[in-house]
Amino acid sequence: MRIRHLETWQESLPLVRPYTIAFKSVEAVSLHFVRLATDSGLAGIGSAAPTDITGETSEACGKALSDIGPDLVVGRDPRQLPEFARSVRTALESSPSACAAIDMALHDLMARAAGKPLVEVLGRRHESLPTSITIGIRSLDDTLREAVEYTRRGFTVLKVKLGHDLQQDIERLGALRRHVGPEIRIRADANQGYNLEQTIRLTEQVARLRIEFIEQPLPAHATGAMRRLPASAARRMAADESLHSADDARRLAEPPHPFGIFNIKLMKCGGISAARDIARIARPAGIQLMWGCMDESAVSIAAALHAAYASAATRFLDLDGSFDLSRDAASGGFRLEGGRLHTLELPGLGASING
Repeated sequence: MRIRHLETWQESLPLVRPYTIAFKSVEAVSLHFVRLATDSGLAGIGSAAPTDITGETSEACGKALSDIGPDLVVGRDPRQLPEFARSVRTALESSPSACAAIDMALHDLMARAAGKPLVEVLGRRHESLPTSITIGIRSLDDTLREAVEYTRRGFTVLKVKLGHDLQQDIERLGALRRHVGPEIRIRADANQGYNLEQTIRLTEQVARLRIEFIEQPLPAHATGAMRRLPASAARRMAADESLHSADDARRLAEPPHPFGIFNIKLMKCGGISAARDIARIARPAGIQLMWGCMDESAVSIAAALHAAYASAATRFLDLDGSFDLSRDAASGGFRLEGGRLHTLELPGLGASING
């Protein structure tokens, strides 16, 4: 089996509900899609969601896929995946979301050729986990209104964006906890919005408010300051913007651990192959895994889900990115039941391009 053609295109998709995080407001996203067609009649699909977290623009992503992508994949056998994926990652190091799109399409093809869901090919370790759903930086009334909407839809885990004003954030978390009761899990994401003193103040509220963990409270470069947190607090910290690559993972896995949780995002690291490298570093260090996302298509959410369920250290999901889209170029990929995500009993990623 050989790849004979790479097709790529771009979709501009408005969000159902624009949102604010610590450093920007988001109203729409530009996604790129990939289809790899083979001489055997099989096709694998992938999707890219370029992000300013990595410095990759939508234009750079599109150019990488259209100008570099075909030379990397056409004529090659997708079943030779490890070596194939490494060469793609090397060539597209500066365009991680473009790399992720091709990498997940290769994984999709490999599993389709085997006639199995990708997670079964990789080795399933989990059946299903609840995903969090995100509430942006909003007024208190809007925060509580969204919380009610999401819990009525069956979600049992809420992730709340913070980082503008610590005192208001604490008051907002307290009101949210009283509103939803003790059974709903709450996570906080500061998106680099605090300094060390503010982070310490917030950690003092974690037990009282039953906050599951705090994601990336300090700027990505402030790893040294994070290492000054007590070990009990560091265990409840999740690395996001500080973690892009396996090299980052090795550095963050050195004791004392600044983070007890790694948030792996395919768009940051370059796809499933790179994500699994990070997962292999986390496990012996005793670091738990959360699998996160940007605003993404069901294609790339499914790719992250399959990788998550094939990783023993996976404990948390934050794979709500496709719920924010007003429409998607793809469908399938996973099933949501009672706030929990399930893979589908279909070959590959279980997703398909609409139309």
